[in-house]
Amino acid sequence: MEARMTGPADPDVITAIQHLYKAIHAGGVDQHLLSLVHLRTSQINGCSPCVFATVRSAKKAGETEERLHHVVAWRDTPFYTEEERAALALAEAATRLQDGAPGVTDEIWDAAADHFGEEQLGALVLEIALTNFFNRINRTLREQAGRTW
Repeated sequence: MEARMTGPADPDVITAIQHLYKAIHAGGVDQHLLSLVHLRTSQINGCSPCVFATVRSAKKAGETEERLHHVVAWRDTPFYTEEERAALALAEAATRLQDGAPGVTDEIWDAAADHFGEEQLGALVLEIALTNFFNRINRTLREQAGRTW
């Protein structure tokens, strides 16, 4: 399968994305956790370039192979903290909004709010939304795994 577009993105779009990333990283959420959230969201959406890029950058930042390989089954493994589990549950619920899925229930939100302040929750929600944005663009354009941005 070949990518449908190969040209560079519009510079204004790149600038807007950079501002969103700045806001996310100013929210006080650990970079390792943001990577896990990005990875899990991208796995759900089947976005191979985002999975590839996230695993590569998370490993460079010191994340373990064990945790990266098991994020897909985070509920059934001992490798994540309660804080990480709350963020992953939020990521899954906010990503699976199709076909009558309940979305982010009060229980999921409250569990996340037990571990994160408002600014951190805002950063997590923005990270999840931006990841879904990238996943949908990559899937539409048939972007291939193996590239990092």
